[in-house]
Amino acid sequence: MSDRRPVSTESAEFCTPCLVLDLHAIRERYEEFGHALPGADLFYAVKANPDPRLVAFLVGLGARFDVASRPELELCLAAGAQPADISYGSTVKKERDIAFAHRSGVRRFAVDSAAELAKIARCAPGAEVFARVSCVGTGSCFPLEGKFGCAPAAPAAAASLLVDAAAAGLGAAGVSFHVGSQQLDPGAWRAGIADAAEVFRRVRARGLRPYLLDLGGGFPAHYDAHVRPLADYGDAIRDAVAAEFGDDRPDLMIEPGRGLVADAGTLYSEVVLVSDRDGAAGPRWVYLDVGRFGGLAETEGVLVRYPIRTARDGGPRSPVVLAGPTCDSADVLYRRRPYLLPDDLCAGDVVRLLHTGAYTASYSSVGFNGFAPLRCVCTGDPADGSGMSVRAANVAV
Repeated sequence: MSDRRPVSTESAEFCTPCLVLDLHAIRERYEEFGHALPGADLFYAVKANPDPRLVAFLVGLGARFDVASRPELELCLAAGAQPADISYGSTVKKERDIAFAHRSGVRRFAVDSAAELAKIARCAPGAEVFARVSCVGTGSCFPLEGKFGCAPAAPAAAASLLVDAAAAGLGAAGVSFHVGSQQLDPGAWRAGIADAAEVFRRVRARGLRPYLLDLGGGFPAHYDAHVRPLADYGDAIRDAVAAEFGDDRPDLMIEPGRGLVADAGTLYSEVVLVSDRDGAAGPRWVYLDVGRFGGLAETEGVLVRYPIRTARDGGPRSPVVLAGPTCDSADVLYRRRPYLLPDDLCAGDVVRLLHTGAYTASYSSVGFNGFAPLRCVCTGDPADGSGMSVRAANVAV
């Protein structure tokens, strides 16, 4: 092993660890959503990646925004988003944050309980609300059931909330649901759409006219080859809406986060150490300068397996256990399902983790063990000529 030499293509711009976002790829994906679900308003889920340059870029594309906190709201406003283009989609909000959003001009809020509705009525008089119904999330890597949504008897409970909202002087806008993050089944939206249609029928029977159906997020990234084309999701959703609502179709909105930005991200990381710590019979351990606390939290449970590329690809490979740089014993990635990486990989080499544009920088710690939060570089915007794209960078490394 003494004859190994590092293979590194780092420049100052890509000093590791660093997440590089290809804005050109995000533009293409944004347009793909428009083709798959024409007429649906796209509200970017800011939590997926709150980089200010990304948010400003999306403002320029005409995107709207789903926020879950006051800092996310302030970020969007600072980037130029109009208050009317912001939806406060969290169903758990402090009263002072509701009041701030209302003062800022935000008029759309999510609720899934009578207590939250009462806060909206007190702090955001005249605002619109949409009731969130629960969804089991079968087929997703990260089901969201249990914490959010009206339950049990979700349609009846959601309808009751909307009727109470109208009685409190609020606008009963409609219904929202979420099928779980990284949803692999295009048919997963059908149950939520059916529940929403039942809520609409119940509320309309009380003389109200809800108009909005929020289909949530869940659209997947391409971590592996089993992800269906976005057009398949659009077809399944349109068919379900037509079947449940007929000619009286509500306005549609979607909240993609991962599905919009994940595939546009490449995380550059340096190999810090390659160790045969388990002996000749065990896999090598490859320690990177990024781990669970630096942005790779979704590796827990092996729910997300990021494709990994190196400059040494093409030669012999063998299993490795990946680990991060911190002193925490939990900072180990994929030990149960080792990766196959080049046998001659060594310290100083740069590896690229693909499809890392979502839930990496936003999950990065503020400085555990003294390591800085994951840095994000935005590049590849054809509108301003801002450097090479991630595609070009991946070819170069």
